[in-house]
Amino acid sequence: MADDTAVARLRLIRTAQIGPVTYRQLVARFGDAASAIEALPQLAQRGGGRAPAVAPVAVAERELAAARKLGARHLFIEDQDYPALLAELDDAPPAMMVRGNVALAQRTTVAMVGARNASAAACRFARQLAAELGREGATVVSGLARGVDTAAHVGSLEGGTIGVIAGGIDVVYPPENAELQERIASEGLLIAEQPPGTEPRARHFPYRNRIIAGLSLGTVVVEAAPRSGSLITARLAGEAGREVMAVPGSPLDPRAQGCNGLIREGATLVQSAADVLEQIRPIDARGVRSPAGRFVSEPEDASDAERRAVTGLLGPVPVSVDEMIRQSGLSPAVVQTVLLELELAGRLERRAGGLVALV
Repeated sequence: MADDTAVARLRLIRTAQIGPVTYRQLVARFGDAASAIEALPQLAQRGGGRAPAVAPVAVAERELAAARKLGARHLFIEDQDYPALLAELDDAPPAMMVRGNVALAQRTTVAMVGARNASAAACRFARQLAAELGREGATVVSGLARGVDTAAHVGSLEGGTIGVIAGGIDVVYPPENAELQERIASEGLLIAEQPPGTEPRARHFPYRNRIIAGLSLGTVVVEAAPRSGSLITARLAGEAGREVMAVPGSPLDPRAQGCNGLIREGATLVQSAADVLEQIRPIDARGVRSPAGRFVSEPEDASDAERRAVTGLLGPVPVSVDEMIRQSGLSPAVVQTVLLELELAGRLERRAGGLVALV
């Protein structure tokens, strides 16, 4: 890939008001990132605002140079080796930085997550389960956190593991996992969505969790308290149509309440690698949709009357795009076009779950 192509992609990705959904719609409509950048002023004008300031060329060039210096590279959603399962997500990262063997993401993949303050028994079980899955040819995906994540990575180093981190690819968190993170980068695959040098913040972890869930055919929660990040990962996996599995625990241990609750709500109870593989192999056999799949329609320009109709249905209360399409009676392509114009004009905000609202 020519450097100018990578620079144009990164400039668009690092531009404020352009998230994953918007990026993919723009590239689908205009063919490439450079053409999309040229079209931004006109689109924003139609949306009733000014175009966002595109990230400077120098910013993109510095990031590409930083990746090379770190022995990493950018993996763009347009690339052939971008993980197909992850590309199914509407909000899949348009670009990630990777170090290691990207082919690990194309194998049978299982996410394992759990409590940071996990019990010794949970860590031992996670380590053993990860090792068993590796021996069966599965890649274990986790988030390099303390506790269950660390145990899962350690158990699956030999069989194949993917570590997804919340900060930049050159930032170690927690500090005690510095050696493990480096081993994953050299023996497995290390992934980061944030630019180099980014320190992990609370807002970054849900983004990391969606990558963990999106890379995987199923997610196993080993130990988790209620309202924990591990349950967020499980919810994201379920929303993506992937299997959600949980290891049962003692009702006397608060760290088991999240897993027991998942099982009560329909998650599959697992006690061995065989249980996990039994659940995900029917999904593995189905194949995956094309990365260019369900979230973009053929672009279609909107008339002024159609823009007024769509805008009139919006307000400060978030509403689903599907509901907008039903109520407007317009084609999905027209509605998406108007929403795109409003977003680029700074008048629309996209929320989780495919919801949109006026700013």
